[in-house]
Amino acid sequence: MADKGKKGKDAAPAAPPPGAKPPDKKDEKVEEKPPEKKVEPKDEVGTRKGCRRYKWELKDSNKEFWSMGHAVVKILSLGCLIGSLIMFTGSIVHPLLTLIITMEISIFSFLFVIYTFAINRYLPFVLWPIADILNDLFACIFLGGAVAFAVQTRQSIPMNYLIALILIALAGFFALIDVCLQRKHFKGKKVKRHVLVPPTKEGAKGPGQGPGAAKPKEEPKPADKKAEKPKEADKGKDKGKGGKK
Repeated sequence: MADKGKKGKDAAPAAPPPGAKPPDKKDEKVEEKPPEKKVEPKDEVGTRKGCRRYKWELKDSNKEFWSMGHAVVKILSLGCLIGSLIMFTGSIVHPLLTLIITMEISIFSFLFVIYTFAINRYLPFVLWPIADILNDLFACIFLGGAVAFAVQTRQSIPMNYLIALILIALAGFFALIDVCLQRKHFKGKKVKRHVLVPPTKEGAKGPGQGPGAAKPKEEPKPADKKAEKPKEADKGKDKGKGGKK
């Protein structure tokens, strides 16, 4: 009887009735690991998208714009040009001077907005450092010419007119300083050479040693003298036969 009891305990459990539904696997609790958060680099955009990317671009653009001194120089130039317009209000001024001053104010304010709101980061097809250098150079030329033209067209220069001319000259000087500051963008950058050369095999040193390189022309081999001797011997035999005939 004891053996039968043990056998009953060791026996497999009975199969469920045909009408019963199998237990759902959803009810079973599965331990899932929480997804790991990606650590984004601080010095690069990384995989940021949307608002996160714009926030990073805004901070990085303003940090570069203010730390390198471009913002301060542009604000000083704008202040000098606006002050010159204010000083010109009490005297008769040639319309060409006001045209040059308003043009430079609009260009400086446009660039200030572009860099402040990081719009330049979304327009990579424009070379912004070069565009800024060209604008500063043209600003120096136009403002210097405006000062010279204003001095030549006036016989008497009142005090407010003189202060306006000094402010215009200072705006051109600050634009020249901005040209010097733009040079920092080009330091440490070298021109890439052999960009269009196809990749070479391992161990090849020069650009002409790759798989697509032209093979050197083979020099023609000198004719063998041994091959010419039997021909001369055959000619001698033919001559001998001809003489016997």
